[in-house]
Amino acid sequence: MSKYLVNKFLFTVDRDPVLVERYRDDPRGTVTWWEEERANHLLSCAAGEASTWLAFEDEEREALATHDYATLFGLGAHPFLTLTLFIAMFERDYDEPLGFQLQYAKNLAHFSLPYADITT
Repeated sequence: MSKYLVNKFLFTVDRDPVLVERYRDDPRGTVTWWEEERANHLLSCAAGEASTWLAFEDEEREALATHDYATLFGLGAHPFLTLTLFIAMFERDYDEPLGFQLQYAKNLAHFSLPYADITT
């Protein structure tokens, strides 16, 4: 798994309210667009700096395209990045306080220590 690229996706989408809404409404389209247009641009954002080799693996792409944060966690995506992005997208769908956070915890409850390695 390219934990770097998955985490870069989660981080960059979470930092842009327009991308958060785009990812919520059209996850597959957003993942495809981001991989084609943004994945190979370096974080420094310097003009002209880009690579050509970064791409999601099929399992990563599908987990991102279906908002499957439990699979992303199992693959080693950083839990803070998944939690903050998915709170931004889905907390509004719950009536009770911490509703999404409780659902997130429930969906990750089958994991036990040691958790997936989140180093990049």
